[in-house]
Amino acid sequence: MSTDGFFVIGATHHRAPIEVREKLSLASATADELRAELAALPGMHEFAMLSTCNRIEFYGVASHPDAVSKVSAAFCARQNFDAAEFEKIRLLLSGRDAVQHLVEVASGLDSQMIGETEIFGQVKDAYAKAQERRSTGPVLNRLFQKGFQAAKHVRTQTAITEGQVSVANVAVDLALTIFGGLANTRILLLGAGEIGEKTAKAFQSRGAAALTVASRRFERAMELATALGASAMPFEQSEARLSEFDIVVCATSAPDAVVSHAATAAAMRKRPARPLFFIDQALPRDVEPAVATLENVFLYNLDDLAKIAEENRAARAVELVKARTIAAEKAGALWQQVAAQVAALGTNRGATFAPPLAPAPQRSTE
Repeated sequence: MSTDGFFVIGATHHRAPIEVREKLSLASATADELRAELAALPGMHEFAMLSTCNRIEFYGVASHPDAVSKVSAAFCARQNFDAAEFEKIRLLLSGRDAVQHLVEVASGLDSQMIGETEIFGQVKDAYAKAQERRSTGPVLNRLFQKGFQAAKHVRTQTAITEGQVSVANVAVDLALTIFGGLANTRILLLGAGEIGEKTAKAFQSRGAAALTVASRRFERAMELATALGASAMPFEQSEARLSEFDIVVCATSAPDAVVSHAATAAAMRKRPARPLFFIDQALPRDVEPAVATLENVFLYNLDDLAKIAEENRAARAVELVKARTIAAEKAGALWQQVAAQVAALGTNRGATFAPPLAPAPQRSTE
């Protein structure tokens, strides 16, 4: 696994199922420690890290032939993940192929739900964090900024984003299948982040009226509840009050499950004839998998929702081909802009990453 130049290494939903992605998911403190370790690697000139529910990817510019191996080793060591197992599932691309991958990721073409829109903001946030930590330079700055422009072009010139392509929309459709309508359902939102908020709004747009928000930070739950016209509940009460709700949207950043099999079983004893529907959008998962074995309980995680959304992919097959053709053309032109610059780094093998002395470039508004 020896390479240099511009590369991307990581693991995605394509080869890593949700139970593996859970093990690879980086906690905030671990991510900061890993960034510091990568910055000290010999020959590592620039890098950025993208971590979402469906992927962990490291984009790097290096002049040392073993940079990729060292990134992989550092990551696996931090996560206590077997390096040989990681190599079986890893994504590894370099040069023009890595550029095209970046464009396709930002465009939503590489997502579990083809055409979903959340990933564009996630890639921009990852780039912004790398800028703030001064780990980007002339190559990554151009690749990401121009990559954003290319991604926007792909999305505006094709119909790739049309249809039910979001987790929220798929979840709402499932709920309608289970309950027939949403007007009389009671919904609990566990977690007050952006993903949960979008799902709550999707439910409200389809007729749901009784919504309760619970978050470990009660003030944040109150804030979101006010914005949604909902009520707030202390997070600590969520398991004890499960029986009061029909739909539970789970989107916390907790390191372990927050909804147990035991608590759900107790809730169902109080409401055996009424279904209980869990939408687990978290990674690591918020709901213990054994919950799905309970009678009249429906549990869908991210991979489950993606499989359902795959049915919509056939309707966009022509647009997908068109979008990938555009992405390939944009990636080829962008790689030509930086190829010589990346090749020149080979004359500086062994150099260690050093933050630029000049102020970090401003975040792109593209």
